[in-house]
Amino acid sequence: MKALNLIILVLLPIFFSCKNEQKEKEKHIEQLVNEWQVKEIKLPDNLIFTRYLTDTTDFRIPQSEYKVLVYVDSTGCTSCKLQLHKWKEQIEYTDSVVLEKVPFLFFFHSKDYKEIRYLLKRDGFDRPVCIDMDDRLNKLNKFPADMTFQTFLLDKNNRVAVLGNPVHNTAVRDLYLKQITGKDNPNKNIPKTTAEVNQTDIDFGTFDKSETKETTIDVKNTGDSPLVIVDVSTTCGCTAATYDKRPAKSGETLRVGIKMTPKDTGFFDEVVTIKYNSINNEPVKVQIKGNVR
Repeated sequence: MKALNLIILVLLPIFFSCKNEQKEKEKHIEQLVNEWQVKEIKLPDNLIFTRYLTDTTDFRIPQSEYKVLVYVDSTGCTSCKLQLHKWKEQIEYTDSVVLEKVPFLFFFHSKDYKEIRYLLKRDGFDRPVCIDMDDRLNKLNKFPADMTFQTFLLDKNNRVAVLGNPVHNTAVRDLYLKQITGKDNPNKNIPKTTAEVNQTDIDFGTFDKSETKETTIDVKNTGDSPLVIVDVSTTCGCTAATYDKRPAKSGETLRVGIKMTPKDTGFFDEVVTIKYNSINNEPVKVQIKGNVR
């Protein structure tokens, strides 16, 4: 029951926050989790995996403690659903935290073969994928229609350990890692390193309230172990941050994007805190200031 409650708590923020709908959404999630938790996912026979949909690869599903199964149906915006660039980051991030590589199995049911091929090449996604033209995987398992619940962390017996999409919700991502590593804080497994930023003070100057200011901070790995940004936080709701989730080798750089959307006029002086796998467990802090008129 504890695991069930945790999954529901993690998945709830994905939905609308309206109080009138919250109970219905919570009940819906609980029903889905009850239905799919420890349920065995059946895989079709004679699966064919390809790279870029042109080269058939001799890919066999590894025997591992855990694996991630990603199913994408043919409805709606295919590019929006695939999010291949985010999956590349997710795989790299998982590999940096988990000592043993976790297999990621991609099944795409698409009516537009050319579009899938274009998206794979555009995003440089060279991992094996299965194009399930007849939707055999879904017919065997009858997946939920909501794309949020079409991704699964499976155990070695192909039973569902965690339900949810980790590229759409970092809390789900952490739940995956917690399940795989057996640790409450899987980031502790990451080897420590040192890093430096290209700027610690950013002055946006004077600008109108209707304007939005953006900048990019480069975080360089100055140590010997891979650099992983764990989290980026800001001291004001007006400032939003995005960051690379892949690990960076020694000498490589990760980017943090900062976007300032003012709500009031006047001077501001904010701090962006970049947490990473630091040797001394201290984050990098960047000061952002300016004047909104």
